Amino acid sequence: MEDLQIYDPEGVGSDFSILGMLETRRKTRAVIREVAGRIEAGMTEDEAVLLTKSVLADAGMARTWHPIIVRFGANTAETLTGQPASRVVLAQNDIFFIDIGPRYGPWEGDAGETFVVGNHSEHVRCARDVKALFHDIRAVWMKRRLKGADLYRHAAETALKLGWILNLEVAGHRISDYPHAAMHTGTLAEFDRHPAAMRWVLECHIRDPHAKFGALFADLLLPDDYYA
Repeated sequence: MEDLQIYDPEGVGSDFSILGMLETRRKTRAVIREVAGRIEAGMTEDEAVLLTKSVLADAGMARTWHPIIVRFGANTAETLTGQPASRVVLAQNDIFFIDIGPRYGPWEGDAGETFVVGNHSEHVRCARDVKALFHDIRAVWMKRRLKGADLYRHAAETALKLGWILNLEVAGHRISDYPHAAMHTGTLAEFDRHPAAMRWVLECHIRDPHAKFGALFADLLLPDDYYA
């Protein structure tokens, strides 16, 4: 009798590599920083997406496993996939985020980060708080070994204490050697056990209570030994 194959939602393919995943993460975050440094007031979302495509190509990551998402101003409060990039123009005092999912060789990257132009104090606070929220969840993941659902329950409560609403439609996902969907397609917030390191992207998308603007931070879920 043949051995039964046991489904593992945290399984990986034959090309999976810790070093490969970490290098892909490094290159992905470097692209976001370069793009952010070249985005300026007066640019449209469409133009920012084209810029991102160019920077990704120069970095050897022209192939992506999810569309490039750039949101300006009020669009930062919207769901990530609810609308295409637009002719919305970045204002002098504004907020924006970039979310990319490139491939580097056989490995998947995924990262999102929020930036501010000008000196709008609430924009600055929102961008700061979403990153702090990410690291708060990551610390809870390491110390308390909570399930994915409990991590996002904690995230929603913490965001509310900070004065923000957590968008639970952006709820984390698997990542792997391409394609992770062959391993698992559910969200991290639905995952009913303690998630393993280097298998998940932790995503935080918050918005102000009046949905005028929001902020995003997403990164590979890693312990401190790997995080930099």
